[in-house]
Amino acid sequence: MTTLTILMPAYNEEATIIQILERIAECPVDGVSYEVIVVDDGSKDRTVELLESRPELYTRLVKQPQNGGKGAAVKAGLAAATGDYVLFQDADLEYDPADYAKMLLPVSRFKADVVMGSRVVAPEFTRVYYFWHKVGNRFITLMFNIFFNMTFTDIYSCYLMFRRDLVDPKALVSEGWDQHAEILARSVRRATQVYEVPISYHGRSYAEGKKIKAYHVISVILMIIRMRFAA
Repeated sequence: MTTLTILMPAYNEEATIIQILERIAECPVDGVSYEVIVVDDGSKDRTVELLESRPELYTRLVKQPQNGGKGAAVKAGLAAATGDYVLFQDADLEYDPADYAKMLLPVSRFKADVVMGSRVVAPEFTRVYYFWHKVGNRFITLMFNIFFNMTFTDIYSCYLMFRRDLVDPKALVSEGWDQHAEILARSVRRATQVYEVPISYHGRSYAEGKKIKAYHVISVILMIIRMRFAA
């Protein structure tokens, strides 16, 4: 039995937090047990209240004393994780847990160390979203592939899964948007089996709560370069 830690940072997600957790419960995978860790990042709405009313939907709730950003929440979640693998899950409805089976297939068949879910490799569906986001994502994906000799198609997909022992949360230097690139770089550098699978995507608009901005590309590129030459 493989244990998968599903790590979900949440900040002011009262509109979707229970729905996404229920969706996870509806999507079991044979031979896999879930450890669902929700990290509330100092929410100001009813997120914590709703979570505490449905404790059967998660394994552990980590409550940050104040809002520290998604990166800080991820570090707290990684420190609490005990699973064989870690998979990131946003607290909104952009990514569907029905794709967990696809993510775990390379693990059961090939003992994969890292699996990336790609929104551009033959997904069942993908919501049409911002043009410049797609351009930016393709650019940072190209840069990562050049520096790490990889062939990823979508490195800033939320669905990044990796063997937990590949990444030490105490070693992470970033708590910003570039942290995702740091975690991917650290895991890929230590991995021997890296895979990518197609996933579906129902992206949010800014009006619906999307937070990432175009200028975040700069810090991501700098982190990719930093990690390439890190000792």
